[in-house]
Amino acid sequence: MKELVVIGGGLAGCEAAWQATRLGVRVTLLEMKPERFSPAHESPLLGELVCSNSLRSNIPSSAVGLLKEEMRLLGSLVMEAADHTAVPAGKALAVDRDRFASHITRQIEQHEQITVVRREARSIPEAGPDRPVILATGPLTSETLARSLLGLTGTKRLAFYDAIAPIVTAESLDMNIIYRKSRWDDSGPGDYLNCPLDREQYDRFIDQLRNAQTVPLREFEQPKYFEGCLPIEVMCERGRQTLRFGPMKPVGLEHPQTGKRPYAVVQLRAENREATMYNLVGFQTKLTYPEQKRIFRTIPGLEQAEFVRLGSIHRNTFICAPLLLDPFLQLRNHPGLFLAGQLSGVEGYVESAAMGLLAGIHAARLVRGLDLVPVPEATAHGALIRHLTASDPDYFQPSNVNFGLFPPLKERIPKRERGQVRARLALNLLRQWMGRQTC
Repeated sequence: MKELVVIGGGLAGCEAAWQATRLGVRVTLLEMKPERFSPAHESPLLGELVCSNSLRSNIPSSAVGLLKEEMRLLGSLVMEAADHTAVPAGKALAVDRDRFASHITRQIEQHEQITVVRREARSIPEAGPDRPVILATGPLTSETLARSLLGLTGTKRLAFYDAIAPIVTAESLDMNIIYRKSRWDDSGPGDYLNCPLDREQYDRFIDQLRNAQTVPLREFEQPKYFEGCLPIEVMCERGRQTLRFGPMKPVGLEHPQTGKRPYAVVQLRAENREATMYNLVGFQTKLTYPEQKRIFRTIPGLEQAEFVRLGSIHRNTFICAPLLLDPFLQLRNHPGLFLAGQLSGVEGYVESAAMGLLAGIHAARLVRGLDLVPVPEATAHGALIRHLTASDPDYFQPSNVNFGLFPPLKERIPKRERGQVRARLALNLLRQWMGRQTC
């Protein structure tokens, strides 16, 4: 049986391995945990989520919702795990992170065509069309492996920093102040908890945030934050009202009893099915731990908050994809070496897994001597590939999937209908592409 090597047991690596076995290819999956943990990882499980437990919108007419539908159509392991371990989150898909990772780990470790090797890969194995290698080591790729990649690409790697949001226990919340409501949703109590702030409370919070101590970067670190995951203190530096138009936006969150809209709101989202823990939505931060406890406990309803995880900052490493990758996620100068996940230049859980999915399919077809067929650009998967390969390399930055990455529609469609039209077109094109993939 033909064999493929996958390095990295995160979402992208596990998805790549799963897809390759569906095409009859045996996989060796290398994962460094528990021999070594990155600064952001703490569980030996595969598919560990280190930031939010939300996979964002589950609505097919949204770009990320469409990406999920395409992945389900393609037999995604990550989507199978997410659907099996979902927790209430309104129109979003959020998961119980422990059950989610346990599901992925069980499916991978029990698969007869996958051999999991628990050791760190310190260099990239020699790759070629007969024995492809998929590198899916994620945003925290080790320095030794990054140097190995640098030696192959001859291009300086880029790095920016993602910040992680805190998690609090449900029993420590003051439900006499906090109310339950999802934004714009009047059909029920809602899946989100809301901490309301009046203007005086908001101003006091901003003042404390502006004067708070943060974790200093080391001399060689130059932060390049992803705009969709800015630390709250960085947003705060852009103006006193910035947070009110971002994660603390009160619009659509009128109090269900009084009908009054707060001046600002901090939303909490359940971390597990039992709803014993809640994530401070959009509150990724690089504040020091003592400062986080002090300042976040000034938020109404969180005065006695018990933190099960505090926010932190971690490095994200990725390549300049437009210079290096072909439409099949191979390094142009090294056929047979595929890059997947955030390392390839996408941002987000779902996007990372989607690139692992495509890398697994393409690598498996390569090792079997089959033609590689590019995924249509008007699909969510194809739009991400288009971003990776057709962006201006001088201004390239990782991106979540969004309809701005898609080719323009050929017809004028009312704005409220465009998402549905794009979804229908994309799913039809993907089914046609799948038909051409038949071995």
